[in-house]
Amino acid sequence: MRKAVVMLSVVLMLVFATSVYAEVKTDFGASFRLRQEVWDNVVALDTLTSASAKDRDFFRLRASLWGKASFNQDITLYTKLTTEPKYQIGSYRVNAKGDKLDEDEIIFDNIYADFKNIFGMPVDIRLGRQDFLGPDAFGEGFLLLDGTPGDGSRTFYFNALRLTWRITKNNSLDFVYITDTWTDTYLPVLHPGNKKQLTASNEQGYVLYSKNKIGDTFNVEPYYIYKIEQAFGTTPKLKINTIGARAVFSQNRWTVKGEFAHQFGEYDGGRDRRANGGYIFVGRKYPDITLKPEFELGFVYLSGDDPSTPKHEGWNPLFSRAPYWNELIIYTLINETVKDGGPIPGYWTNMLIYKAEAKVSFTDNTKMSAAYSYLGADQATSGLNPAMFSNSGKGRGHMLQAMLTHKFNKNLDGFLQAEYFIPKSFYNDNAKNALFFRWQLQYRI
Repeated sequence: MRKAVVMLSVVLMLVFATSVYAEVKTDFGASFRLRQEVWDNVVALDTLTSASAKDRDFFRLRASLWGKASFNQDITLYTKLTTEPKYQIGSYRVNAKGDKLDEDEIIFDNIYADFKNIFGMPVDIRLGRQDFLGPDAFGEGFLLLDGTPGDGSRTFYFNALRLTWRITKNNSLDFVYITDTWTDTYLPVLHPGNKKQLTASNEQGYVLYSKNKIGDTFNVEPYYIYKIEQAFGTTPKLKINTIGARAVFSQNRWTVKGEFAHQFGEYDGGRDRRANGGYIFVGRKYPDITLKPEFELGFVYLSGDDPSTPKHEGWNPLFSRAPYWNELIIYTLINETVKDGGPIPGYWTNMLIYKAEAKVSFTDNTKMSAAYSYLGADQATSGLNPAMFSNSGKGRGHMLQAMLTHKFNKNLDGFLQAEYFIPKSFYNDNAKNALFFRWQLQYRI
């Protein structure tokens, strides 16, 4: 698979270099995303003095260029280059030399080939570096969302082979093979720099995912995922199976969606890993009244490791170490799950979330959402850094969230986002409230 990805990359670069002379349809575009982020007590709730736990205030500019070549309606080649330099304006520095600027690499964000209707059959194949977002997503992204959690939202790609069998109009089956590495070993960077850590270890995944629409109101999506996480640090190699299903029911502007999965596997050395996770949300839209309000109530359960047993019962988020329910908590999880997920944000585990959210539309282009969540833990921890964690309580705390979005025109949009966290008994008594603030402007051509 590794050789295939590299060879595909070479082919794609040659295609784009010669596409102006070939009888193919081509399309090109670019996007520029400017953000400022402010982290106040976000990483360690002001309980630790390490450099990584310091407050941050920085700008990040993500620039992407993409191109597509379509030979016919069934064969398409696509590639995208991305870089995201960051500039610190606070006291945090990007390295031991005290630099404020992280120039970043220029990397192959996506580079894949699409082959549809293979041999005249309802079978499609996508081979190469690709995202599982938007129309290519697997459900809510509960387990398959971000293949590169170590670089934040710079990229989301998976090095993958995806085969889709369109059984009927309303039924399909996907087979996916994933091979993601600790740093990018498959493709070169186009700008000098240290390659970023993308995952905690080298990872492989095998996915069977079925999508089924039953009537006009019900969708059910059963799946099976087998993942291998290679050893890193003192954490041994893990082989883990996940079997579960997602279901969505929509009628009369009500939506009920839920997902549940069971995990079982084993570390090298024989330690068992068993876990359960899922969520359920109920929402209602009112499009015919002023401000077109919407609301949603939900509950999330991710099992935690019971320190009194030899097994590991903590939930493994697989390929979804991302800001799934909020942005702020994914960074506090680093200090909590360093042995499981490595120094990577977003390792969701040992979590109970009770969430209420409301949305309004001031205009078709201006919208606002606000949410409150109470976060708890399934298990009290044991042996975590006592400067940050109580190792006895199960109340993580209160989370307040708000976001204002605006679309200026077809090319330019932006938002303001704030999250405020009030820690409780899960953390040390000295833990302080945390604030995450971000604004963004994004331009696409």
